[in-house]
Amino acid sequence: MLDRSGWESQLLETGFLGIFLCPLWTLSRLPWHTPPSSIVIWGFRWLIFRIMLGAGLIKIRGDRCWRELTCMDYHYETQPVPNPIAYFMHRSPWWFHQFETLVNHFIELVVPFFLFLGRRMCIVHGLLQILFQVLLIISGNLSFLNWLTIVPSIACFDDVSLGFLFSSKRGGVKERVAQMQLKEAAGEQLPLRYGCYVRKVVNISFGLLIAYLSIPVVLNLLNSRQVMNTSFNPLRIVNTYGAFGSITKERTEVVLQGTSSLDPNDPAAVWEEYDFKCKPGDLKRRPCFITPYHYRLDWLMWFAAFQTYEQNEWIIHLAGKLLAQEEATLSLMATNPFAGRAPPRWIRGEHFKYKFSRPGGKHASEGRWWIRKRIGPYFPPVNLQGLKKFYEDRNWPYPVRD
Repeated sequence: MLDRSGWESQLLETGFLGIFLCPLWTLSRLPWHTPPSSIVIWGFRWLIFRIMLGAGLIKIRGDRCWRELTCMDYHYETQPVPNPIAYFMHRSPWWFHQFETLVNHFIELVVPFFLFLGRRMCIVHGLLQILFQVLLIISGNLSFLNWLTIVPSIACFDDVSLGFLFSSKRGGVKERVAQMQLKEAAGEQLPLRYGCYVRKVVNISFGLLIAYLSIPVVLNLLNSRQVMNTSFNPLRIVNTYGAFGSITKERTEVVLQGTSSLDPNDPAAVWEEYDFKCKPGDLKRRPCFITPYHYRLDWLMWFAAFQTYEQNEWIIHLAGKLLAQEEATLSLMATNPFAGRAPPRWIRGEHFKYKFSRPGGKHASEGRWWIRKRIGPYFPPVNLQGLKKFYEDRNWPYPVRD
């Protein structure tokens, strides 16, 4: 999952930068002797620059629908975990989807360079990036990613532009900052303390480290074979990012089903479905809002749906745990059709194609948010005894029924 989304790497890099915002020797909210270093502020700006430009370049170099301005025709329906807003946005007219795609390219490919065009354009950059992330939060369930991306965008604003967030009462932070700025403008300087020298050395060393680790990242951005969500150093503190370099045109889902029948091939066998907490399953269940929370299992099921179970052996591992009715595993599911009775004897994976129903249409009037059509089996019926060797070959602990 780390290499697929890059969110953990982005979280790690953002947290690493945050360490250097704090003074070393004081807990003061407004340390006069050791203000935040401009090197650290530019570290955050460099981060948001790489995030957005990397996302824009991977799109232009990736799926042709980004160049043809048609990707948004599919995105709302096929994104990992759609929400109710996406259900209606999907039915927007073609010209609106093309406009969305153009705006996306502008935000990701042009706006990042505003950072280097002076104070006003830097503030405009921050405003546009935060607005863009808010729109993504509203129209999708991309976990904490968009919230996290807002953090380095805050570094685009200076004290003056953020002043409205603080109280103007006498003796408050806003007044103290103004007094410090007046003294600095008058040339008044306090003698530097030992901690100031230490911090200067730390900040310069930090800047040199970021510059050195950025070399392969910049080369990757300039490469026509750009890779996304990758780190070129073991510490993962300067990374390359990107998102949705390719767009799936159809949504497929893996539906897990269990039966108590002795023979899984018996036409009379009753197969009951497990529902996940947020991913599409039950056709009548409204798409959920989960951001900034992250249902990792639901997300992984999205990846598995356009691959094979041989490429995702963990899904057979999951089936074994469901056969054993392990409580920890069942806690990741929305429903357990075998709750309060004997565990299933067999579990299988079925492959379906899912589409949004049309608002106001026949299926929507029946309470269905989704329409689905069976593609075929995803993995064959398995039972707990039959999985024993599968687990042993991979050194996985064999599930025991609770």
